[in-house]
Amino acid sequence: MTRLGSCHRNSLQLSIMKNTTPATFASALTKVAPWSLSGSKRVFDICGAIVLCTAAAPMMVILALVLKAGSRGPFLFRQTRVGKNGEEFPLLKFRTMYSHRGNNSGPLITRFGDSRVTPVGRWLRNWKLDELPQFVNVLRGDMSLVGHRPDVLQYMQTLTGQDRNIQYFRPGITSPASLRFRNEEQELAKVPPEKMEQFYVSNLLPQKVRMDLDYAERATFSTDCRILLRTAFSVLWSHRG
Repeated sequence: MTRLGSCHRNSLQLSIMKNTTPATFASALTKVAPWSLSGSKRVFDICGAIVLCTAAAPMMVILALVLKAGSRGPFLFRQTRVGKNGEEFPLLKFRTMYSHRGNNSGPLITRFGDSRVTPVGRWLRNWKLDELPQFVNVLRGDMSLVGHRPDVLQYMQTLTGQDRNIQYFRPGITSPASLRFRNEEQELAKVPPEKMEQFYVSNLLPQKVRMDLDYAERATFSTDCRILLRTAFSVLWSHRG
């Protein structure tokens, strides 16, 4: 890592944690279930990601080919997100937007009916299949199977008070908040476009963070397994019939 990269990472960590004092975090840690920060959870993540990634590999190859044939651009989308302890990492997803329109143009969040999303991308998002490459993020240690969804720095910097404690945990692919706000794009579509980001950072994001912090305090191996099963059933049930 270059000196510039190191300085940027340090400034990022200070920026995210500036409102969280050591005493505040020490107090928060006493409430956190040992599982949430344990090595056992990391072993569970690695084993689970290997099994799930292996099982999904044939589908991922097919989806990559479909994406390459369906629209111009790479089949993978990388976006810098904030991970554990405020460190940045490249989040992996299957590309769901038109690359020639610019994945980085417009708001950093999307609403239902966003014209930047391709027809194939819309289908991938509906089935949550665009998230499959994140098993690689789990194997690399960037993410957990169950944990708060990682967000971009611009939005994470808006968190205040104890909400900032979420940064001390490894983000995940799914969580209680992910299940609760599964139809987030539809909720954002109800808000005027010019107010969408403000609504997200002042309303949706704090709700999600608090829900996932509450889960971290009582998380166990069995509750993580239940969240994973609920996620699978949620996707399948929403397409029932």
